[in-house]
Amino acid sequence: MSMHQAAHSKVNRWIIVLGTIIIQMGLGTIYTWSLFNQPLADKFGWELSSVSITFSITSFALAFATLFAGRIQDRIGIRNLTMISGAVLGAGLIASSQVSSLWMLYLLAGVVVGFADGTAYITSLSNLMKWFPERKGLIAGISVGAFGTGSLLFKYINGHFINTLGVSQAFLVWGLIVMVMVIVGSFLIKEAVMTETPANTNTPLHSQKNYTVKEMLRTKEAYMLFVILFTACMSGLYLIGIVKDIGVQLAGLDISTAANAVAMVAIFNTAGRIILGALSDKVGRMKVVAGALLATAFSVLTLSFATLNAGIFFICVGVIAFCFGGNITVFPAIVADYFGLKNQSKNYGIIYQGFGLGALAGSFLSVLFGGFQVTFNVIAVLCMISFLIAIFITAPGQRNESNKTKESVLKPHYNAG
Repeated sequence: MSMHQAAHSKVNRWIIVLGTIIIQMGLGTIYTWSLFNQPLADKFGWELSSVSITFSITSFALAFATLFAGRIQDRIGIRNLTMISGAVLGAGLIASSQVSSLWMLYLLAGVVVGFADGTAYITSLSNLMKWFPERKGLIAGISVGAFGTGSLLFKYINGHFINTLGVSQAFLVWGLIVMVMVIVGSFLIKEAVMTETPANTNTPLHSQKNYTVKEMLRTKEAYMLFVILFTACMSGLYLIGIVKDIGVQLAGLDISTAANAVAMVAIFNTAGRIILGALSDKVGRMKVVAGALLATAFSVLTLSFATLNAGIFFICVGVIAFCFGGNITVFPAIVADYFGLKNQSKNYGIIYQGFGLGALAGSFLSVLFGGFQVTFNVIAVLCMISFLIAIFITAPGQRNESNKTKESVLKPHYNAG
């Protein structure tokens, strides 16, 4: 590659970063859903709990979509895929402005929006990581951080639309903005073309085998990673869903003080994504994950057993949110480290089901056993088990270092065009 081409590919890579950030910020806006619950319940006379189920459906559809996204991308390419996903996502939100029944809300704002969001999320993230194989943790942090930033900004934007236009019209404007963001972003991204190169080209980062989904599922490490991600997501997502209630019931805070925890979770979650993502490139990803799981376990046990005041409550909440943000950022890079970059969308799509199941498990346990404490204790035990896995797990085939040089590996090929 000539100096000119190298410089050109550098420019191209950062344009792809910009495009991915715009896409991910648009996708992250779905995390403002809690703003819509009460206004919808008031407008249509629905039960608040029935309306709030919508976001559980969205989260599950998002995770489920990641199973198919990689295969769709293989057929139509990353740009077409994100463009179509953006159009469907926007259309689902725009159509939600016309709903008058719960099942239509579940179908449009739940299934359609969630599926489109998950499809664009995992493919644009995986594509960007292929362009930066030497900085996977940092790049995952930027991409997943943009998703979190989108939810932070749109808390205010969507809140303004609901207050000024009413809840149904807010869906219409939100849908139009997101559609434009994702489609504009898709014009800036470019598929990372993978080319075979011999293994002895001084690229130790990539001298591992590129696993297919079937090959990955034959390794014990795939299931260990699933358990860790499930635990990390269950602890983070359960807390995010009920943080205000914990503040009132366990820490004795008034409602307005406890409501500050919602903003704090968003800020610490985003900070964890960027800081721990970049840190994982330097100190090792599993060390970051192990530390985050240990900190989460201590924080959850503190919430469960300590006499809480505002200070202790906010520290624990901040730590859990920070660690959750970090863990879900580092995970795409871990899957790429363990199973290769070539099939990243498909492989991470399988492991990512831990996110969807983790989202449901905390709430399910809480209903089953009644109350926060039992759920917190289960989360603490799972965190300790996952901590032990994180300490001892190694990449599959790492013991067979000598065999690696016989394999052909994949490196991104940067087109100058």
